[in-house]
Amino acid sequence: MSVGLLAWLDDVAGLAQMAAASIDDVVGQAAEAGVKAAGVVIDDGAVTPRYVVGFSAERELPIIGRIALGSLRNKLLILLPAALLLGLFAPWAITPLLMIGGVYLCYEGTEKVLELFAPNAAHAHEAASRPAHGDAEAIEDEKVARAIETDLILSAEIMAITLASLPPGGFWMRAAVLALVGLGITLLVYGAVAAIVKADDVGVHLARNTSPSLGGRISRAMGRLLVRGMPVFLRILAAIGTAAMIWVGGGIVVHGLAEFGLEAVAHAIHAASHAAATALPALGGLVGWLAGSVGAALVGLAVGAVAIPLAGVVRGPLALLRRRAG
Repeated sequence: MSVGLLAWLDDVAGLAQMAAASIDDVVGQAAEAGVKAAGVVIDDGAVTPRYVVGFSAERELPIIGRIALGSLRNKLLILLPAALLLGLFAPWAITPLLMIGGVYLCYEGTEKVLELFAPNAAHAHEAASRPAHGDAEAIEDEKVARAIETDLILSAEIMAITLASLPPGGFWMRAAVLALVGLGITLLVYGAVAAIVKADDVGVHLARNTSPSLGGRISRAMGRLLVRGMPVFLRILAAIGTAAMIWVGGGIVVHGLAEFGLEAVAHAIHAASHAAATALPALGGLVGWLAGSVGAALVGLAVGAVAIPLAGVVRGPLALLRRRAG
């Protein structure tokens, strides 16, 4: 009896060691894949705050919470099973789907550029593609929906990078890594976004410190700096987010075209990046990356310029159908 019990305990210990090793593998692979997707994660973090700008302070965190929940749904309920199933049954479809998402990012970013340089044309397009709403709640719902749509594309790129970086393994191992990456990145991005948009409220609290001590004076100085600096920082971040959508979208389109044999644009961007890095060897990596990003952004602007008039025809009826269904 005791021998059987010891054998059973030995089996349990062996299973526990195997489970621990599997967990270590999942965490290790998730960390490595998350690092490889860091560029898109930064873009995601830069894009999101612009959807909160213009709302009252008490609505900022609830809006971020709604977008974060939508992001989790995107990653865990839509993209994770879709990525695994496509990888198994239709890997050829992944690139075209990513390219469609890239076109959408180009459209969203170029629309913001149009709004900056040609506000009248942008307002006319806005009226055609997104009919006016009657109240603040409907406007908030529209902003959240657009943020979740944009997140879906960026999250698809993150999940695709994660899937491509995984070593060969079982279905459930790959699913666990994708789920862990999706959860971790969502918490990281939207936690950072919440901290950014509420920093001015923290500044107000610090600025109201009435203590005459050195700590009180430092607190007030930091508070004033946050209150004055955060609006500027948010405008800069919004600009970075717009640029990120354009160059990420353009990059997705360029890479997709190259996979289909249309490599001329990719070669031209690579040549420009190499030439810039060679011209300034002391800053080769940075300058090369900037040149490549500018090339992808130019492609993104061109794609967005074509997509904007098409969206005016398509998105208006779709928006009306969505509101009627809701």
